[in-house]
Amino acid sequence: MNRNVVVVGTQWGDEGKGKIVDLLTDHVSAVVRFQGGHNAGHTLVIGQEKTVLHLVPSGILHPGVRCLIGNGVVFEPFAFMQEVELLETRGFSIRERLTVSPAAQLIMPYHALLDSAREEALGGKKIGTTGRGIGPAYEDKVARRGIRVGDLYNLSSFKEKVAEALDFHNFVLREYFSKDPVDLENIFDSYASVADDLKPMIADVVPILEKLQEAGESILLEGAQGSLLDVDLGTYPYVTSSNTTASSAGLGSGMGPKDIDYVLGIAKAYTTRVGEGPFPTELKDSTGETIAKKGNEFGATTGRPRRCGWFDAIAMKRAVRLSSVSGICLTKIDVLDNLEVVKICVDYKYDYKRELFDFSSASLSDVTPKYIEMPGWQESTSGLTEYDQLPEAARNYLRVLEEQIGVPISMISTGPDREETIILENPFS
Repeated sequence: MNRNVVVVGTQWGDEGKGKIVDLLTDHVSAVVRFQGGHNAGHTLVIGQEKTVLHLVPSGILHPGVRCLIGNGVVFEPFAFMQEVELLETRGFSIRERLTVSPAAQLIMPYHALLDSAREEALGGKKIGTTGRGIGPAYEDKVARRGIRVGDLYNLSSFKEKVAEALDFHNFVLREYFSKDPVDLENIFDSYASVADDLKPMIADVVPILEKLQEAGESILLEGAQGSLLDVDLGTYPYVTSSNTTASSAGLGSGMGPKDIDYVLGIAKAYTTRVGEGPFPTELKDSTGETIAKKGNEFGATTGRPRRCGWFDAIAMKRAVRLSSVSGICLTKIDVLDNLEVVKICVDYKYDYKRELFDFSSASLSDVTPKYIEMPGWQESTSGLTEYDQLPEAARNYLRVLEEQIGVPISMISTGPDREETIILENPFS
């Protein structure tokens, strides 16, 4: 029997989704990216070889599996082709298995320029974006002046649409940010040069997914970023520009709500955040430094150091609710191996009474975390593949996490390689 599973991050991103998608791809015929852009960084480790993907779905290393980029993605064609060519140099035959929705929005050079200019203008109040044009591309989509992947099929019409968009964006760049305008001919020439490479991979994703389901095949839907970065429901305004919860899986791929059988939430055994924004459990001490160093906490896309803190069960419960999470895959438990004490945030204390608490930046900036403290296990969990192999203190930690967040931990990652995983419940079983 076929099953369709959504994989979403349940913190502020960087939870380890890429490895888990890669692991679960053994059970599916297709993997679909449904939102975000090349601001995502999904790291796959197989043996001694590490692969970082930004746009290509994380199931691509499995021969015979179809990988699709849905309409909810903002698509940078040059970053995409760079990934394709990198994978081909490593011996993977992938073009015939890759499909890009014609409804996906193109990221244009002016989007990245606007992104950077805005961050520069904000100064100390910057959002902490990747500067890759993600937000401005989504803005154009909603404003209905966006340019789609399918527009590359008619280059004369494409040029007209770019010219219209430039009338607006060049005015903003020049008058608001004192930046040089973008040249139409340069954009046209560069995008025309990549169009022929892309065209064989462009096709409507919706009927492809429909046929796979009719044939009884299973599908994995891959999200980017994390639930707490959702543009509507995250720590606004320090969020990404797309909807990152499981609900967007259908909107960004063309599948209906009834098609989803299981939602797997990915969470670290602690919490991290890249960029600006509130972070109640952040550790600005030697413990935070220890976690960051052992966990190699640097962004896969930007290389920026990640802020580290204790596991936040209150934020997790919200993420679980937002995505109707069926089970949790807990990653990087091995990073906590050598700590004498581990803590879990189980409540927030307010310095004053708030009339409204909505998990916005304003609300979350005013809280002090309340912790329960547990003994660490000070034994290695690295590479373990059986639950009974875990130290008793580690099992106790997992039990308390389950109690606090209200859903079972179905998988535990004990290292970066796909084989370093404890599977308690397979989402496809």
